[in-house]
Amino acid sequence: MTRMPLAMLLQVALTVAFTLTPGFGQTPYTLDSTYFAAVYEHRVILNPEPLVPLSRSNALQHMQRNLDVYEEQAALAAQQGAHILVFPEGGLHGFNFSRSSISGYLETIPDPQEEHWNPCTEHGRFNNTEVLQQLSCMARRHNLYVVANMADLQPCPLKTDPASSCPSDGHWQFNTNVVFRSDGLLVARYHKHNLYFEKAADTPPQPEIITFDTPFAGRFGLIICFDILFYEPKITLLERGVRQLIFPTAWMNQLPLLDTIQFQRAFSLGANVTLLAANVRNDRLIMTGSGIYTPFTASYHHAQKGDPEEGRLIVARIPVLEPEWAGAGVAAEEGAVKGTTTDSGFCHQDSCASSPPSSSTFTSSMMYDPFKFVLLNDTNHLEVCDGAFCCRLQYQRFPQRGSKELYALGAFAGTHTVNGRYAVQVCAVVRCAGSEASSCGQEVEEAETKLDFTLEGQFGTKYVYPSVLVSRYILEQPEHVEKMGDGKVTMTHSNMAGGLVTACLYGRVYHLDNQ
Repeated sequence: MTRMPLAMLLQVALTVAFTLTPGFGQTPYTLDSTYFAAVYEHRVILNPEPLVPLSRSNALQHMQRNLDVYEEQAALAAQQGAHILVFPEGGLHGFNFSRSSISGYLETIPDPQEEHWNPCTEHGRFNNTEVLQQLSCMARRHNLYVVANMADLQPCPLKTDPASSCPSDGHWQFNTNVVFRSDGLLVARYHKHNLYFEKAADTPPQPEIITFDTPFAGRFGLIICFDILFYEPKITLLERGVRQLIFPTAWMNQLPLLDTIQFQRAFSLGANVTLLAANVRNDRLIMTGSGIYTPFTASYHHAQKGDPEEGRLIVARIPVLEPEWAGAGVAAEEGAVKGTTTDSGFCHQDSCASSPPSSSTFTSSMMYDPFKFVLLNDTNHLEVCDGAFCCRLQYQRFPQRGSKELYALGAFAGTHTVNGRYAVQVCAVVRCAGSEASSCGQEVEEAETKLDFTLEGQFGTKYVYPSVLVSRYILEQPEHVEKMGDGKVTMTHSNMAGGLVTACLYGRVYHLDNQ
């Protein structure tokens, strides 16, 4: 395959890219230890009536329309030198099926750890595998690794083991990633563990830790969408030394803390990994935002209001990341940060002994959680605490002439319980939506005010993900992020190119998720 010169990447339209400046803890890399990755943000052609069951032939006709788009993008990615191409979650069939209505879309995907199978060259070996065959031939035709997401049907032991987790209909249905080698061989199959309101899918009996090896970049790990917020399988992959993750997603944006590109970038930086993130494009469902992120670079796309609702291919040349084995990279969650207790600074909602209230401290909802806030003023130094968890900010503000934008520093330590349950510790500087304190924490897309700042928190977890998001969905790289042995994390940034929407240290306290 012809590999694209680096300069040709400028032809990938409207893709934003930046390179982190020296001093962020990077190690230099050379172009002979790089590869070309591609992700495709796909405008899925949907079934208009997903709750009405289709015959197999009609379901195939529907998926074929999306496969035709995949074929076009695979050809374009190959022309630009891609070694690997990632498609999004639900990209072939869409969303909102019931357990019964998705039946026509299901294929039984063999386990590559047990079956050595190339669907393109051995298409008669397994029945009812038309989609697998097309994806396999796509990879083979364009000489690139292809990662796609589809629906898998697997038998389970209802009759032989009635006490198992087998559903009453005698089979499992899984939200599944499949990976095809550049010759079409099926090399990986991963079943999503953390489902998000997916009535058509089952949670696998055990978390699956799935990786695959490539000749151009070594080992990759597989996760899907909501998995990125939880311990399994993500952290286990990292603890085993995997530093390159594949991330098909159908992510609904939620400012000010969990916009797609914001958290994709935050995770890549905080975990010191590469993330290949392919999202769906659907304006009605507020889905957009895909990218190729490394600890050194980010190339991404995020649609703006008024943009045509269409797909977007992103191709980038990125470094190969060598493994970090347990103890050298991401530490085990047990014990959290060295020098802290596992519950340091953490409280559950309505169960904290609050710190002495300040007259300037107020509570406002952000992401459905009761954040403690303090408004930015002229002191240039602020602190706000939620119970024993405290956040500090040193800053200099540069408002535009005539601007009266209101900003606040917020802190929250507790268990998030809306649309998922997970424990967090968060320090965030946010632009408020209006001129009243009660508007702080609401969604804001644009801002004019720039800040030079150092944001600091004393966390009870090692897993803290930093992000800086400015006006109109542009990411800025923090100049410096430091994690101390006592749990203190600081993020410093200055000379912002755009007005600040959110600066955030997002801590995940995985070991308290079930408490």
